[in-house]
Amino acid sequence: MKVILLGPPGAGKGTIAKALMQIDGSVQISTGDILRHAIADKTDLGIQIEAAMAAGNLVTDDLIMSIMEQRLLADDCKHGYLLDGFPRTIPQAEALKNLLTKLGEKLDCVLELDVPRDVIFDRLTTRRTCTNCGEIYNVKSKPPTVDGICDVCGHEIVQRDDETEEAIENRLEVYNEQTAPLADFYRKEGLLVSVASSDLDPVLAAIREHMDR
Repeated sequence: MKVILLGPPGAGKGTIAKALMQIDGSVQISTGDILRHAIADKTDLGIQIEAAMAAGNLVTDDLIMSIMEQRLLADDCKHGYLLDGFPRTIPQAEALKNLLTKLGEKLDCVLELDVPRDVIFDRLTTRRTCTNCGEIYNVKSKPPTVDGICDVCGHEIVQRDDETEEAIENRLEVYNEQTAPLADFYRKEGLLVSVASSDLDPVLAAIREHMDR
């Protein structure tokens, strides 16, 4: 599958991506991950990105699209990919459309997870993350065996700075301003599949129905 995962912070994009990966071997692609890897690997693009970030500048769309092109040409993307958190804006969506045309590829669908605001707040304010391996916990639904300690690697788990109520409010405002308009963009493209759930079964059913059409 070649799918964009669309939805606000806390909608469950990462969870759905991991489940879909097990089905057909598609790889999850996060913009943040590929930027960090490029910086760590000291690639030419990584050096440019690191310099921009060090200067306090936003990473330009041109740089992001260059690194996205490299990522989509990687061998593991031949089995499909799930774009998690990208594109974020209409200009990025238009640039991605041009890139896929250049590569001779097309999206299967854009999956929008339409999750209620109160559910998002509850999920994110109760989420905790390991400072070492990144394992995610939830104080309500998935607490660690030992309070504050990661089951996987034994390091500390914490509440991220961007998962406080104030930070979440700000993230949702940014999402609504910049990213939510993508739903209309992809609806006009005939690609939008909107699901009012982040559970796997209804998501798969909606994708299959779209693909059958």
